[in-house]
Amino acid sequence: MEFKNVILTKDKGIGTLTINRPKALNALNSETLAEICDAVQVVAKDDEIIVLIITGAGEKSFVAGADISEMKDMNAMQGREFGILGNKAMRSIEALEKPVIAAVNGFALGGGCELSMACDVRIASTNAKFAQPEAGLGITPGFGGTQRLARLVPMGMAKELIYTTNMIDAQEAYRIGLVNKVVALEDLMATAIKLANDMIKNAPIAVKLCKQAINRGMQVDIDTAIAFEAELFGVCFATEDQKEGMTAFVEKRKEKNFKNK
Repeated sequence: MEFKNVILTKDKGIGTLTINRPKALNALNSETLAEICDAVQVVAKDDEIIVLIITGAGEKSFVAGADISEMKDMNAMQGREFGILGNKAMRSIEALEKPVIAAVNGFALGGGCELSMACDVRIASTNAKFAQPEAGLGITPGFGGTQRLARLVPMGMAKELIYTTNMIDAQEAYRIGLVNKVVALEDLMATAIKLANDMIKNAPIAVKLCKQAINRGMQVDIDTAIAFEAELFGVCFATEDQKEGMTAFVEKRKEKNFKNK
């Protein structure tokens, strides 16, 4: 599938989705959001991709936000449809059965911060900046920012960032738990690839089910979540990978031949 505003590549089990509008600081317009949805579907169906990394083109911006030039003259119905499209793109990433790593290489503002939060793990370069500036533009966050930010950081901090629209740097994002680690820009992709390989070495089905358990469990009460986890735990024992993993452990064998079966 050919894309205009994103680039999808793969190598040794790792897919890389690059938002590629550097002249617009990789801002998300309708076309780009639709292409993200399409690219994620390609990843979902490609058995050669085990982990996905999302990043932005260039060295200044991950995604500087939704495209304000497109939004400026929207009416209420058009704004609602744009929000629905943005949420569809973010939710497609969040619901992807494979792990997704955000390699945040610069500005992650508005829709860019929301895009990073839809990923499972966030690694930021030292020049990364995060903000939800929507209230200063007369709108609310529209791609899940009010919901995911309050789930990732303390609620009071999420409210402060959204109400004030203040921008924070990578170290502050790390301090409050918005990102997992901060590295030099030149080390960002290598760090993301190493993390992806740390995930790839494990049983893909088990990792997929872990993601399902965590994501679904966060939406329900603890008793329902634990019951769901127990079901997935049981499912694992029907897989060849469970037999291989436990046999390797008993045999004190480091090499494991997981087959995603």
